[in-house]
Amino acid sequence: MLKPATSAWEQQSPRDTSLASVTQVVVRLLQFYGCDIAALYASAQVDPALAADPHARIPVDHLERMIRHAGIEAEDPAFGLRAARCWHPSNLGVLGHAWLASSTLHSGLRRLAQYWRIVAERSFLTLVDEPAGTRLVFRRKRGNPAGEAVAADIYLSLVLDMCRFNAGDALRPTAVLLRRPVPADRAPYDRFFGCAVQFDAPENSLLLARDDALTALPSANRRLSVEFDKLLTLELADIAKHDVVARSRATLLQRLSSGELSEAQLAGSLHMSRRTLQRKLATCGTSYQQLLDDTRRELGTRLIDDRRRSLGDIAFSLGYSQQSAFTRAFKRWTGQSPTEHRQASMA
Repeated sequence: MLKPATSAWEQQSPRDTSLASVTQVVVRLLQFYGCDIAALYASAQVDPALAADPHARIPVDHLERMIRHAGIEAEDPAFGLRAARCWHPSNLGVLGHAWLASSTLHSGLRRLAQYWRIVAERSFLTLVDEPAGTRLVFRRKRGNPAGEAVAADIYLSLVLDMCRFNAGDALRPTAVLLRRPVPADRAPYDRFFGCAVQFDAPENSLLLARDDALTALPSANRRLSVEFDKLLTLELADIAKHDVVARSRATLLQRLSSGELSEAQLAGSLHMSRRTLQRKLATCGTSYQQLLDDTRRELGTRLIDDRRRSLGDIAFSLGYSQQSAFTRAFKRWTGQSPTEHRQASMA
């Protein structure tokens, strides 16, 4: 789960960017209402050619102009909910394809939360496991409350439809909370989410029942999902050039299979002294050892589900010189040995 945002993060920056391909969702929204698409791109100062480039990025300010323009043209207070019918996995780049390969909704939502910054830097998702199930919380950097309300409509409806895309249209969250005031007509919200939406809430979130979140998905591909995670980690590090945690994770992930990367070697790879790295990581509430362990745990708990890979091969991929070291670490992470985990998974 992502760490709580800092006060610096809360401040909007004109340098915040978004995947250009996300604009295709807004375009389809306006097409649904029969509006002028050329005027949409012109008003937001966005080059239409960028929308087809899976690697292109645009300022979030320009994306938000498109959304505001769409809201005015649609003349529908609940227009954001229709984003659920206007998306395609490719609109989210590699993250969209990684979503399809996820083994459960829980693992898919965890990926969305971890890598959402790739989609749009001005907002983020947090995954919270509760006794009642799995809650996905949407937050946006401080700004116009009306803009936050529309963004929550668009992104939460999109995420729920992604879940239904994998798990079936019958999926219903057990609770939906929105910070926006109670609308004049709440029926579109209750109808789309399939439950009574709570408005004027302290957060924007949706809650999935535990069984729904942990049900195995037919599109799961564990081997592909691991490769996608590597690509996403590198992409996130490239976007967050000043984020020492993201850059450290990406470097560790790249170099683990060559053996454990020492703290001094990691610092050298990031072109800083060991003491500077320690200070910067401490400012972010983490350390080299914690990042190393977290990176190994995230990768190891996914690799273990690919039964075609031997335990020795997995240990090598995580930078362990001996399989016994991986076994001890895995038991510390999960309470089970790798063999016990595989046997339980098969059962």
